[in-house]
Amino acid sequence: MDTLRRMDQVLLFCLLGLAGIGMATLYAAVHVGDLAIWYKQGVYWFVGLTAFFTLCFIPLRVIGLMVWPVYLFALLALALVPILGEVQMGARRWLDLGAFNIQPSELMKWALMLLLAYWFSMREASSLRNLSVAVLCSVLPAALIVVQPDLGTALVLLFAAMSMILVAGFPWKWFGGMLAVSPIALYILWQNMHDYQKTRVLSFLNPESDPLGAGYHVIQSSIAIGSGGIFGKGYLEGSQSRLHFLPEQHTDFIFAVFAEEGGLIATVALFLLYGTFITRILIIALRAHSRFAGLVCVGIASIFCLYVFVNIGMVSGILPVVGVPLPFVSYGGSALLSMLVALGLVMRVAIESEGQVSWQRPSSPLS
Repeated sequence: MDTLRRMDQVLLFCLLGLAGIGMATLYAAVHVGDLAIWYKQGVYWFVGLTAFFTLCFIPLRVIGLMVWPVYLFALLALALVPILGEVQMGARRWLDLGAFNIQPSELMKWALMLLLAYWFSMREASSLRNLSVAVLCSVLPAALIVVQPDLGTALVLLFAAMSMILVAGFPWKWFGGMLAVSPIALYILWQNMHDYQKTRVLSFLNPESDPLGAGYHVIQSSIAIGSGGIFGKGYLEGSQSRLHFLPEQHTDFIFAVFAEEGGLIATVALFLLYGTFITRILIIALRAHSRFAGLVCVGIASIFCLYVFVNIGMVSGILPVVGVPLPFVSYGGSALLSMLVALGLVMRVAIESEGQVSWQRPSSPLS
């Protein structure tokens, strides 16, 4: 009971709020069509919340012992995707485990954050040797994810890893040098992108150039968001979703469903909820009792922040379309379960850190 009492109430409130919004919005997206999706998401929530509360009782020193095995398992799963993976929506990203499918790239994002937090909890990021190991552990899974192909997830993985390395003490002058050579890296990236990925970028710059093809997603989502106005059309009254004009309206483009039915007021409320949610994770990171715990929270907060920014940005037409879910709102078992597990780690940090001295220097994550 003491563990439950010490849980961060603000973080728990944000989670329950996002759960309610997610299930309500998903129902609006699929109620004219396949309601089985909504019921399956309810099962995912039950399993995910069970894992969340279970992790609240597992000491961080035990989790520290599992970092390398979890990372290597995720890396092995990624390596098996091109060989044994199941093709869905034109991409080979899932492994069929019989009763259910898993998306190893979702597991890898959180596994890498744990690994980097563990690695830099005892080491400084200014050391070339320490940095080289971290970069290798980040680039290797990113390359396997690009092969699937899933460029969006690979970029989220690398950006989150960079945020972890910066917080761990990466020299800013080195970071400035990396920015200076970034145009060369972007040119190489462009040359190695698939044709459909280049088409997405070009359609982002000018969606009207292909209104029935690559630009269709952005045009329809922009219509849905704009038609919501200030107060929205009302719950279950969104025409774009009811008539199925919105592509992938229960997954990547579910924000357009929410904005059309809830309008500007509901959208601002959702932004505030996400802002409170991510800020609370960072506050827990600052109050963490160990460097390992603090870095874990920073890595998890960076991924959630990227998820929200990239998803809403692509649905609104200010970023290219990539396969990134809206946290706790988009449909998807692998993504939801991995997010709830990650949040369980944050809650465990909050529980263990209550009344403790916050972290300052490198120290053992097992202490």
